[in-house]
Amino acid sequence: MATKTKSSKKGVKAKPKKVVAKKVVKKAAPKVSNVFQPTKLKLLRPVPSDIDIAQAGKLKTIMQVAQELGIRENELELYGPYKAKIKLEILERLKSKPNGKYIDVTAITPTPLGEGKTTTTVGLSQALGAHLGRKVITAIRQPSMGPTFGIKGGAAGGGYSQIIPMEDFNLHLTGDIHAITASHNLVSAALDARVMHEKDQDDEKLFNALCPANKKGERRFSPSMLRRLKRLGIKKTNPNDLTPEERSRFARLDIDEKTITWRRVVDINDRMLREVEVGRGKDEVGHTHMSGYDITVASEIMAVLALTTGIEDMRERFGKMVVATNKRGEAVTVEDLGVAGAVTVLMKDAIKPNLMQTLEGTPATVHAGPFANIAHGQSSIIADKIALKLVGKDGFVVTESGFGADIGMEKFFNIKCRYSGLIPQVVVMVATVRALKMHGGGPKVVAGKPLAAEYTDENLDLLRAGLANLERHIQNARQFGVNVVVAVNSFATDTPAEVELIRKAALDFGAMDAVVSTHWADGGKGAKKLAEAVVKAAEKSSNFQFLYPLEDSIKSKIESIATKIYRADGVDYSPEAEEQIERYTRLGFDKLPICMAKTHLSFTTDASKKGAPTGFRITVREIRASVGAGFLYPILGDMRTMPGLPTRPSFYDIDLDMENGKVLGLF
Repeated sequence: MATKTKSSKKGVKAKPKKVVAKKVVKKAAPKVSNVFQPTKLKLLRPVPSDIDIAQAGKLKTIMQVAQELGIRENELELYGPYKAKIKLEILERLKSKPNGKYIDVTAITPTPLGEGKTTTTVGLSQALGAHLGRKVITAIRQPSMGPTFGIKGGAAGGGYSQIIPMEDFNLHLTGDIHAITASHNLVSAALDARVMHEKDQDDEKLFNALCPANKKGERRFSPSMLRRLKRLGIKKTNPNDLTPEERSRFARLDIDEKTITWRRVVDINDRMLREVEVGRGKDEVGHTHMSGYDITVASEIMAVLALTTGIEDMRERFGKMVVATNKRGEAVTVEDLGVAGAVTVLMKDAIKPNLMQTLEGTPATVHAGPFANIAHGQSSIIADKIALKLVGKDGFVVTESGFGADIGMEKFFNIKCRYSGLIPQVVVMVATVRALKMHGGGPKVVAGKPLAAEYTDENLDLLRAGLANLERHIQNARQFGVNVVVAVNSFATDTPAEVELIRKAALDFGAMDAVVSTHWADGGKGAKKLAEAVVKAAEKSSNFQFLYPLEDSIKSKIESIATKIYRADGVDYSPEAEEQIERYTRLGFDKLPICMAKTHLSFTTDASKKGAPTGFRITVREIRASVGAGFLYPILGDMRTMPGLPTRPSFYDIDLDMENGKVLGLF
């Protein structure tokens, strides 16, 4: 195209005018607000299934959730658009920020009718954040694949009080439990291989295999080997400088096979693996021995993940995990096996808490998943510490302790609070009309059959008889000096007279308040009064105290829990347990707190005894030492560390819709 010119004089051409292209201004991407934006619920009646509600929920991106919470982009590791891991470096940035209020949600003794503890935890958080305008984080455990496909399906809450995306929450999440399974079984493989090789090799051959010379004839100790040498009191760092006696001490663990306590794990309820014989391969002739499997969430590595305070602390705890004793009666650790560093590598990402959201858009941390009736039953210290800093002094972190208060809450206070230094301001005790009726002597519930009339019709006498269970749990919480708010998780079949009976009784039993809540059907709106009661209770002073001092003997600590929490008349010990108590005391493990492994279905060791039984004793069958995690682990009665599948597991209902790829039947 010709350039237009302009003449100043006739017959004289002017210089062409320069054409300047228009500057294109790019529109900036819309900024995500750092002000919390609740997600509105569309409540349907009748209430749909949990998974239908979850799949219909409106999701924020996890970046938006993080930004609203004050987490920076460089403090996140994304796992798709709706979940992420929080880097531990955030604690350094927030170290001077005051902590928020710490709320523990627990419950009466569980029944097949359900109490809704996780549902209440989420509903309370939604009420605090979306309806009272408080900064809040829900801090809960990761689910295990065993129960998910075995006894209950999903574990993300229920109704309109859930963590979403629900499928991600329940199915693998970010692979943390798989990392624990691999780490734990690596230790098992290292242990059995070491025993085998020590049988087949003399000291010199064993040392040479552990510290082989390179082409130049040079040897070196690995970092883990140097840690073992330090533990042995050997200050030399050059393998060639060790004397024959020092070589023998270093190389030969000399494990007493009868004392091996480390078992294998799998994240499935596989009862057939409870006891197994290993070493039957043709290349392992002469090395067979009895072993067994626990469920992954009972692994000491899971307990370490939940109780550690950082990556360095986790590495040290892994090294301290005891797998057996040697023939001189000394503890043999994972550090001695040389595998602690490798376990840390496998767990380096698992230590970072997972960030998700609730149906109403409030943030949630999901991290660690130890069983409460086997292990200590809480989410991680790290997740809680990060959450408390993020919400600040006027905010709230709502966490939960597994199963009934006699198990989860007791361990929460005596174990988790000791190691974290965190003290909860309020305990929320969840109860339902139906569950209390069962504790009062209501008929047995049979899966697949309609509930008996006693549970659906008003029955004040039956309910009154069951209140003793609630009373004992409130009294137990008060022993620790913590304020108690009772949440009556109410359903359509409950009558006004029934819920009022519970409310008045709870106040008489020592609760600061008791509130009827409908969060399952109504989401956060249904827990608004509960949230108000919790805020008020959190402002009141408390006088927290542990149940026992660590200086007490092993038996004294066990008996404190048995008599003061369960109300047992006393404790009996098997010969095996007596021998273990003597051994652990000699090894210096007697100053650790106690983590009871007991049925969650009763104050006793008999799951059939409901209510608040008296006139019973408990039996300690065996005691395991979780030294790395930091507790001793008495196993009571016939408690199993590997659950089994029922006749009709929940996996019958779980499937995939081939047309749209949606998960079906996950509760």
